[in-house]
Formats: sequence, structure tokens, C-alpha cells
Amino acid sequence: MENCIFCAIAEKKISANLVLENETCLAFLDNNPVSPYHTLVIPKVHYENMFDIPKAVLMEVTETIHQVCLLYAEKLGIDSIQIFNNSGPHTAQTVYHLHFHILPRFEKDAIRFEVNIRRDLVEKFPEMLTRLK
Repeated sequence: MENCIFCAIAEKKISANLVLENETCLAFLDNNPVSPYHTLVIPKVHYENMFDIPKAVLMEVTETIHQVCLLYAEKLGIDSIQIFNNSGPHTAQTVYHLHFHILPRFEKDAIRFEVNIRRDLVEKFPEMLTRLK
């Protein structure tokens, strides 16, 4: 896709610090790292988010994520990892090419994710589940 930085990386028009590459995916170090070895995993073909990626490609992305995690465990001794994705306009997605973050975590690191727990939603679970049927 035109003007997509991740497509440019996948097409080798822009260099990246590659961790792993296979036929369908790339894993590279994030240029805005939150922790050492903060990695992005992308499909080489452009998909905007979780809503438009085919299941088979998503499975390849997931396998690549797993390979990177195992590599970090084996080579670096990393034993704690957060994996996350932002999909859609009401999230923190800033590059609209599907990507997953692999965020290694370390004892006493300064990373904090703040959330507001909504206990009031628990009473709405039956209604919420009914809407899914």
C-alpha cells in the first residue's frame, strides 16, 4: 500500500533491524522501543488490522511471534513477554498495517500500563452475551 511505512520495510525500500524473516512475515526491532528487544511482527502483505487479515495469514503471523519469543528465551534468557496489538481507530494504532508488539519484560522495569477496571460491567454480562447470539 502506498505511503505505508511497514509495506516499505517489507518491500526493502526502508531498512529495519531484522530479527527474523520468513516467507510471509517480518520481525524487527521497534524504532520507538519501550524495553530492550521490543519487537514488531508484521505480515509482508498489507492488512490494516485484525478485521481484514485472512485466518491463514494470521496463523503465520502468530507462528512468527512464537518463533521470536522462543529465540529470545533461548538466546537471551528472557522469561517474561507481553504481546499486544492495537486494531482500529479507537485504539492506540498509529500505523494502519497490522502489527503485533513483542515486549520483553524484566524484573523491576519501569513499564506501567494503566487501566480503569469497570466492575459495573459485570452485571451487564448476561445482556452482552445475549447480543452475541
